[in-house]
Amino acid sequence: MSTAENTGGSATAGGKNLSVLIKVRRAMPNLRPAEQRVAQAVLDDPAGVSESSITTVAKRCETSETTVLRFCRAIGLAGYPELRIALARAAQWEETDQEGGAPSTGRISSTDSLADVVNKTAYADARAITDTARALDLAVLEQAVDALAGARRIDIFGTGASALVAQDLHYKLHRIGRVSFTWADPHLALTAAAVLSSDDVAIGFSNTGTTFDTIDALRMARRHGATTIAVTNFDRSPISKVSDLVLVTAAHEATFRSGAMSSRIAQLALVDCVFAGVAQRSYDQSIEALDATAAAVESRHDARRSG
Repeated sequence: MSTAENTGGSATAGGKNLSVLIKVRRAMPNLRPAEQRVAQAVLDDPAGVSESSITTVAKRCETSETTVLRFCRAIGLAGYPELRIALARAAQWEETDQEGGAPSTGRISSTDSLADVVNKTAYADARAITDTARALDLAVLEQAVDALAGARRIDIFGTGASALVAQDLHYKLHRIGRVSFTWADPHLALTAAAVLSSDDVAIGFSNTGTTFDTIDALRMARRHGATTIAVTNFDRSPISKVSDLVLVTAAHEATFRSGAMSSRIAQLALVDCVFAGVAQRSYDQSIEALDATAAAVESRHDARRSG
């Protein structure tokens, strides 16, 4: 998936002007341990790093200036001055975004009140959706929608929390008459992928991009000629190597990371974008199908009320 070279503060749909903080989060899994310490310092205090010299940052992260420079290049910047400028812009955007009183981070502490927990959770979820929309590569999304709209059948793969998102996409596609299947069991996923062809699409959900079962299913589907699509938070993760198209979310799990909170919300928002795009390709037919499926369920409600 293509990414923008501009690292300014406010990101926009299509990947233009992509926030440097989003780039740092996406790059994290592929950085060396010392570079990851620099990345974490940037994420924890972008304003502070933007006001610090490279020597100060290197000492704070217990590493060398050379490592800081390598980190800059790893996220697509020429050097440390460019990082300071990008972080200053990002910090300014963060400050503007929080003028309405939003919490400064989504981190939940052991001393937070329940009201704080609600506010921080809502903030993190809303931010995940906003950042994902701003950073979304519309050209890749359009290719994905075209592939799904023209597919003979669509097989959807995901495990854990991603399986819930995969199921949501399946429900939506099924309601507009698209032939789709969802597979959470790894053996069933592989057998399903093995019977796909060039007329089909396989889409896999993995926030980390490292879920072996989902990667194996996409690899099998690709081997048999299907178009493969990945939905992940990390565009350079292993799942991208077995995918023709990569749709990237921009979630940041600050607390209870294994609970897949913001990442799931970001994936669901992306599912809605994909579904709306596919449904729009055959607008009248989709509306008719949605009305018909809604009426079918409503008839069950009416029967229960009359009984």
